[in-house]
Amino acid sequence: MAPRLSPIGWGVVAGAVVGVALGRALGWLELAAAGAALTVVLVLALLMTVGRERYEVELDLADRRVRVGERAVGRLTVRNASRRRSLPARIELPVGAGGADLALPSLAGGAEHDDLFAIPTSHRAVVVVGPVRSVRGDPLGIARRTLRWTDPVELFVHPALVALTGSSAGVLRDLEGQATRDLSDSDLSFHALRDYVAGDDRRYIHWRTTARRGVLMVKQFEDTRRTQTVLALSTDPRDFDDDDEIELGVSTIASIGVQTLREQRDLVVLAGPGRLRVSSPPRLLDDCSAVSVEVGGTGVSGLGRRIAREAPSASVAVLVTGSVPTPADLRAAARHVPVGTRTLVLACSPGAEISVRTQGALSIGTVGALDDLPRVLRRVVG
Repeated sequence: MAPRLSPIGWGVVAGAVVGVALGRALGWLELAAAGAALTVVLVLALLMTVGRERYEVELDLADRRVRVGERAVGRLTVRNASRRRSLPARIELPVGAGGADLALPSLAGGAEHDDLFAIPTSHRAVVVVGPVRSVRGDPLGIARRTLRWTDPVELFVHPALVALTGSSAGVLRDLEGQATRDLSDSDLSFHALRDYVAGDDRRYIHWRTTARRGVLMVKQFEDTRRTQTVLALSTDPRDFDDDDEIELGVSTIASIGVQTLREQRDLVVLAGPGRLRVSSPPRLLDDCSAVSVEVGGTGVSGLGRRIAREAPSASVAVLVTGSVPTPADLRAAARHVPVGTRTLVLACSPGAEISVRTQGALSIGTVGALDDLPRVLRRVVG
């Protein structure tokens, strides 16, 4: 990369030009001398950026996935790949919105220098570490030349989780084999007998009843369906009172989602503009790390419609929001969930007492802390 002048450098350029030009035009020797001195300083600064070091740089994170609050460390190794001793340099290591400046000493040919660094993990996030850049320049900061040595690496700071067992998850129970009201001529759940109609499968003729009545009778079944759980998180900031409610909501979605995947059930997670990846718990948690609440996001009032549009065959729906929506708002949101779907609406309000109200296929609960989630789900079942 070509050398670049800093704002100070451009100030030196302006001072040199003005000093030399005006000094000569006005015959002002002192001013011309000052301009010449600035010119010399500028040339020396540019000369200090000349040359190219040969480094081999390795950026290594101990773990690319950590839980919020866990220690995340990395190591930066710089090796002088040339036979000549390198000059001291400065290494820039961007970390998220911030970064670190590391001093690289002079290295003999083939020598290495290691630096260990820690990454803050106090908040759920996707932290971009790197790219590592070496900087050559003058002590005054007039000019600098930057060389990039690595690609950026992502560190996923996952949300906090609470363990859910199959029994405490409650609403996540396997609905496979649970009958619906839709009748079928071939399934697992026997419903009734009816008269034989031309074209019926003879395997389902009930011979004992046929012999007793003298008329062909066939079995009729109720459709069964496999559980599909859909989790939907409000991403409208107006539904949340503060950031703690947002983090509790994301942790709630993540905890239920991970348990659902561990039980090998079908899962859809709606948070933000698209669906989160559900191929494995780590992929789901990676996407949960990046969930954000922003103006224009889907509020709780639109979650039911979104579920009906994107997951119409869901058998269990969990809607998660903050403490701002009223109980009437929560009931109104659930009205748009497809008929026959077991629906749970959770309002996240840190410090609040847990509560659950159930009416028919709808349950509305309040979660005051992440550790309360198993108790809330057990109450839903009870």
